[in-house]
Amino acid sequence: MAVALFNTGNPLVIAWILLTGGTFVFIISLIIGHYMAEPLVNLHRKARAVFEGDATVDIKPEGKLYEADLLAEDFAALGEQNKTKMSDLAVQQKRQTQFISDVAHELRTPLTAIRGNAETMMDPDMPPALRERFCHTIISESERLTRMANDLLTLQHVEEGTDQTSWRRVKLHDVVTDVADALEPLIEERGGTLTVTGEAPDVLGNADRLQQVVYNLVANASRFIGEGGHVIIRLEGLADRSVISVLDDGPGFGNIDPKLLFTRFFRGDNSRARNTGGTGLGLAIAKSIVEAHDGTIEALNRAEGGACFIVTLPSIHEHIH
Repeated sequence: MAVALFNTGNPLVIAWILLTGGTFVFIISLIIGHYMAEPLVNLHRKARAVFEGDATVDIKPEGKLYEADLLAEDFAALGEQNKTKMSDLAVQQKRQTQFISDVAHELRTPLTAIRGNAETMMDPDMPPALRERFCHTIISESERLTRMANDLLTLQHVEEGTDQTSWRRVKLHDVVTDVADALEPLIEERGGTLTVTGEAPDVLGNADRLQQVVYNLVANASRFIGEGGHVIIRLEGLADRSVISVLDDGPGFGNIDPKLLFTRFFRGDNSRARNTGGTGLGLAIAKSIVEAHDGTIEALNRAEGGACFIVTLPSIHEHIH
């Protein structure tokens, strides 16, 4: 009787085996499903926390499920990319806010001078000579506002890449010579001398913009050389770079961080000052133009006194015309 009961052909035995096997498979499926779902649930929880703004959440592979680990790595990479973008955005917003503040501060001085002189000129009993002096001040400050507006537009176009200029082979000696011809009379009027020395390989770029770089550097140097001072523009080639150096024997820029010299509207003790006629944007424009040409610009104090500004640009390959 017992043998017959456990006969594999018995329907009850078959049902028992199926029920037992199905239960076992179900339990195993639950275990496997839980094992597979747990890392996904944890990943979902962390992703939701990040989405809600929790910056302390660290999404990283747990080593429990290969596919979940891959997804965690993707989430982590996306999170790092997002942090970088947010950081860059915060820096950009801070720069824009600072830039607006700087522009407002710089505009306040000439506008105040223009208004003050204009109000003073309303006095009908003012002597003609004094009236003429006030008119000259108004014109001078108005011209400075115009230069500042032009410099701001130039800086914006260069930094945003909207500067619609054509690039071609540029002979740096011609660029430097044109600047020297333009500024030499002004420097001589101040009792100084301007000298051009050396040669440098040609570069690929925009001649007008590169001329503006040299012009700004030489004009900046000419403001501080004093009677009998010297400004030297030196050209040379170094490896695969073309180098333009502008040297002067003025007071230099002291202990100021050289990088600050290229920020907008920066003025140190020996740096650009309002009474020199500068807008405080010349060196910032020079830096933007040089970087747009894949070059570098730096400043240093000369051991023998004075300042030196060095521009390096990629030299052109001989087959480029």
